[in-house]
Amino acid sequence: MLTERVSVDAEREVVVKHYIRHARGEPAREWRALRLLAEHAPGLAPEPLRADLHGAPPVVEMSLLPGEPLGGVVLTLEQESALARALGQLWQSVPVDHVLAVSGELANEAQLVHEVSELASARPDVAFDPLIEAAYAIGLDWLAWAVSVTGDPAGRQPVFGLGDADLANFLWDGGRIRIVDFEDSGLSDRAFELAMLVEHISAWLGAGLDADQFCERFDLTLAERVRLVDCRRLAALHWLLLLQPGSADSERNPPDALIRQAERLLTLF
Repeated sequence: MLTERVSVDAEREVVVKHYIRHARGEPAREWRALRLLAEHAPGLAPEPLRADLHGAPPVVEMSLLPGEPLGGVVLTLEQESALARALGQLWQSVPVDHVLAVSGELANEAQLVHEVSELASARPDVAFDPLIEAAYAIGLDWLAWAVSVTGDPAGRQPVFGLGDADLANFLWDGGRIRIVDFEDSGLSDRAFELAMLVEHISAWLGAGLDADQFCERFDLTLAERVRLVDCRRLAALHWLLLLQPGSADSERNPPDALIRQAERLLTLF
């Protein structure tokens, strides 16, 4: 679903985003993130230039960053290291008590649980393949339990999170990685954000990222490692539901993406 229109003025080195859909406070969340990062992690994200958050549609202008989006080809070890450094800088730089909530915003985990629950309630037809049917069944049984413990504080190290782990949001300039697209950003925790990235289809299917090896780059506590398992299950179930035949995500990914996603989800149980 199209949520924004993006235009680039290469001469002025400016990116302009017009937000078509903004019920979850997307423009304000992006503007908040750009301002926080300009103060606490300059150079990691675009510079905030101008915002009209109450326009029709709302608009945010930011600087144009150098680099090419990750994804589509296997990451090099140098890129993986740079990706881990960029995430670490994002999580360590912004004081979470500076993150003031905006209208319509949910914390990142609550938002994903809501989206997965809505997709599951539509009860997509998966009876065409027994493996997909099995993954769907075990995923939904687990989801009912997971929703009941969403508020459990165990394993949560609060951070300011990106919320959208598509590798296209990480720009590689040959030496470092910068981050763009903060319209889903908000309060989160390390285990959840890490799970969102390693289970994103652009990472494991598109770029060959080894989830276990990448997670080892972070000094997670034992409680975070336990939480990471369930967060990965949630993210993988989300993708199983997104890839249903006829969906936009199904059309833009390889023909065998759904069956491979089902296999991946089953390995997490």
